[in-house]
Amino acid sequence: MGLINTKPECLKPEDTNETHNLSQWASKSTKWPCFCGHVYVYLALAETSSLPVDWEFNAIFTIFLYNQILDNYLCFRVNGRHFNETKSEWGFSKFISKKRLCNESNGYLVDDKFVLGAEVFVLKRERVVESVKLLKPSIYLRTHDWKISRFSELEDVWISDKFPMGGFNWKVKLVPKGDFSSKDLAMTIYLVCVSAGTFDVHQKISAEFYVRLKGRSTVHDLGKRSHWFTSSHTTWAASFIRLTELHNPKKGFLVDDCCNLQVEISVQVVV
Repeated sequence: MGLINTKPECLKPEDTNETHNLSQWASKSTKWPCFCGHVYVYLALAETSSLPVDWEFNAIFTIFLYNQILDNYLCFRVNGRHFNETKSEWGFSKFISKKRLCNESNGYLVDDKFVLGAEVFVLKRERVVESVKLLKPSIYLRTHDWKISRFSELEDVWISDKFPMGGFNWKVKLVPKGDFSSKDLAMTIYLVCVSAGTFDVHQKISAEFYVRLKGRSTVHDLGKRSHWFTSSHTTWAASFIRLTELHNPKKGFLVDDCCNLQVEISVQVVV
């Protein structure tokens, strides 16, 4: 904690909003203007020209005013403020009234001097640097196909083996009878980016993809879809096809209790 013993020159009756520098601790300074009958105290970062470009950090700080009669402090604490190039000072607009400070019976002003202190804890802030890689647009030459046999005997979920595509590993999940709002109405499909489970908190990829159900004479798909995959959002899901359409023999999606599923994935952006 830094302490200052000083005369309150900024508290002359004719002063209204003039700012005075009292002292500096390391790169910190505290200033006292008198405004609207109160003393406004703020903590400011000095010598910012010596800091790196785009500097920023968080700080917890307390401003103290020593009571020289009671031997205690009037304290104002801030649990966290963000300092950067555009906001390099924080403080209190009504730290203490000028009348209260200048009344010597209150103990803050003795022999025309007061004692001010500040305690500052700078919180380490790690800079996050993102590297964005834009990949050449794919023409979807790479696909993966499955022939799912004994479809009627599938239990709640069918899960494919892990397969690589676009430099990452994937899985497909089917819920034949649907789930959530699609329960007993439509088959639900999931595309899981297995690799995303090992991403760090800032890593992510954007992928465009198609999922198709291939019948004898027709193909059902949802059109081109896209999704950002992260460590906390590894999965995309959608209602895939209505059960009435899936089981319609004229469509030919189920033949000899088998269906044919296809996915195409193009990774567009890696961050």
